[in-house]
Amino acid sequence: MAKMRQPMQVTDENTQRFLGRDAQRMNILAGRIVAETIKTTLGPRGMDKMLVDSLGDVVITNDGATILGEMDIAHPAAKMIVEVAKTQDDEVGDGTTTAVVLTGELLKNAEVLLDQNVHPTIIASGYKLAAEEAEKILNNMATKVDPNDEKILLQAAETAMTGKGAEKAKDTLTALAVKAVRQVAVNEDGKYFVDAEDIKVEKKEGGSVEDSTLVQGIIIDKEKVHPGMPRKIKNAKIALLDSAMEVHKTETDAEIRITSPDQMQAFIEQEEKTLKDMVENIAKTGANVLFCQKGIDDLAQHYLAKRGVFAVRRAKKSDMERLSKATGAKVVTKIGDLSSEDLGYAGLVEEKKVGKDKMTFIEGCKNPKAVSLLLRGGTEHFVDSVERALEDAIGVVATIIKDGTIVAGGGAAEIELSKKLLDYASKIGGREQLAIKAFADAVEIIPRTLAENAGIDPIDILVKLRSTHEKDGKNTGFDVFDGEAKDMMKKGVVEPLRIKSQAVKSSSEAAIMILRIDDVIAASELGKGGGPPMGPGGMGPEGF
Repeated sequence: MAKMRQPMQVTDENTQRFLGRDAQRMNILAGRIVAETIKTTLGPRGMDKMLVDSLGDVVITNDGATILGEMDIAHPAAKMIVEVAKTQDDEVGDGTTTAVVLTGELLKNAEVLLDQNVHPTIIASGYKLAAEEAEKILNNMATKVDPNDEKILLQAAETAMTGKGAEKAKDTLTALAVKAVRQVAVNEDGKYFVDAEDIKVEKKEGGSVEDSTLVQGIIIDKEKVHPGMPRKIKNAKIALLDSAMEVHKTETDAEIRITSPDQMQAFIEQEEKTLKDMVENIAKTGANVLFCQKGIDDLAQHYLAKRGVFAVRRAKKSDMERLSKATGAKVVTKIGDLSSEDLGYAGLVEEKKVGKDKMTFIEGCKNPKAVSLLLRGGTEHFVDSVERALEDAIGVVATIIKDGTIVAGGGAAEIELSKKLLDYASKIGGREQLAIKAFADAVEIIPRTLAENAGIDPIDILVKLRSTHEKDGKNTGFDVFDGEAKDMMKKGVVEPLRIKSQAVKSSSEAAIMILRIDDVIAASELGKGGGPPMGPGGMGPEGF
């Protein structure tokens, strides 16, 4: 009689493993659940989410990247969807919800094909072909615009901000966003470059959102270091220092032996003289404002106040860089090297009280390449939502200035893309054709969701839009406020081309990557506090 053989155990006995269709179902479900979670936030009529973290801090938003960043997602496939939102946010600054919802729909349509025994690699290959063709279609569909066309920039900023919490003050905020981006844009040989980091956003509760202002310079959330210093300095000559105005300690441990009071007095006097010399070196250059990245000794503060110098200590490195761009000052490491050529200029440096705090305003800079926006609002949560809406608008305006291309919003671009992809699918032989059709169908999820979130029947709208696009109405989308199909370009609902092309790229890559996984091997720790157990549904006890 043959002996019973013990099955070989290669991995730890607590390791969870899912193979083939189980693995695919689990990963697809995880991706779809993430997409479904933020689907209701899409569009001007999208709803908000309230997120409460473990410390009880509350965030209220309908920004896709913020929602996914705040959610404690543990499932590995779901984390890949979060990456899609992060990439979209980094590249364009808007369209994160679009990218994630599209990824979820691509996975949903892929599952239908998997159930029809279409192999995952065939679906992946078809999706890749569709994504490449979609890129060409979008480029052909795009409209070239002049980066200096303020009307288009304002329309794009308004489109990005519509549906966010700050919508009631969008006229004020869109004007601020466009003005700020145009101020920091750098034109090199006819090509524009914009670094959104050059626009500093400071927010303070109090007042109304209409009180928000753009400062042609920098706002620093610090006050002057000594009460004897002037509160306001006109025609400021600004020195930027990134070393401490303190008596240097020795690099190695050292011991100083003092045996008499005279030696002690001489030692103290020498320290005072060192600090006085530092202040004299600064005053000698003609500087009347000093921003120091590190500390300023109490005695040095006293001497600076006596010389009438306005000083701020422990300024952030990022603020020092912005100050340099705004005022033209050079950041100096050694006080002895500071000269009048290193100084920057501002028309006015003033300490102002905003809300409960004192802040330093550096205004009236000559053609600053870094500016600040001061946002006001009734409550902390509202100001936070205004900031997120403004960042989206800034990202969109910066992208249009850099690229100079736009497409129609309101679902118009997606309907046209779907139509052209279906035409392309008919020219492709083999089973890839099925995947391209599935991709074309998935793209329509954006206008469908816009309609659902606006409380309008999506089938009626899709039928109306498809028939209009057949008659060469490539810019026809639908107005979510009255449910009618309209020319979105004429209505001023426009978006940068890069929002659409990046969403298609990121979502197709993420969907293909998830589809190609046929084996999930999860370490035993995942079920013990390292994350939720990964059951066949692919989620933990709370869905993530």
